[in-house]
Amino acid sequence: MGERLADGRPRVPPGQIKTDKFPVITYGPTPHVAHEDWSLELAGLVEKPVAISWEEFARLPRKTIRADFHCVTTWSRLDLLWEGVAVAEVMARVRPRAAARLVLAHCHGGYTTNLSLDDFVRDENLFAFRVGGADLPREHGGPVRLLVPRLYGWKSAKWVKAIEFFAEDRLGFWEKYGYHPRGDPWAEERFG
Repeated sequence: MGERLADGRPRVPPGQIKTDKFPVITYGPTPHVAHEDWSLELAGLVEKPVAISWEEFARLPRKTIRADFHCVTTWSRLDLLWEGVAVAEVMARVRPRAAARLVLAHCHGGYTTNLSLDDFVRDENLFAFRVGGADLPREHGGPVRLLVPRLYGWKSAKWVKAIEFFAEDRLGFWEKYGYHPRGDPWAEERFG
């Protein structure tokens, strides 16, 4: 019957194939962002915009999780060890306005992806800077990527540099090309 999650869903979502590889799938060139040049901006519908430098970010409490990664191209890698700063830890530094219901992650290289605020603030989500016990490689989004393990991998934006808060949805890069606005692998929300 296969492995199941705590809520009874199959561990590997429908239409996915388990792999031991961690393929690199990127649109466009791989940005090179040095740690000293990296920062995370939190803006939009917030009481006061916040910018967190790498130095400040590196001092925040770290969290390590084991999480699966599901790519919309039908592969799933199970049990990846991720380390980073919890989204909740970063959210403690900004006060979204009551009207904020969605976020748009902005990345070096021009990539964006949208998430509901509920999907963004889940306990398992990280701003990840390590995977498999090593620094996150550039091709996998280093120095920092957003990790949203409950959704398809395109929502785990590589090279994240800003989170913008909105009242109404704005489509991200792949969503503008027809990808589903949410991307739940168990519902096979590949395309809208």
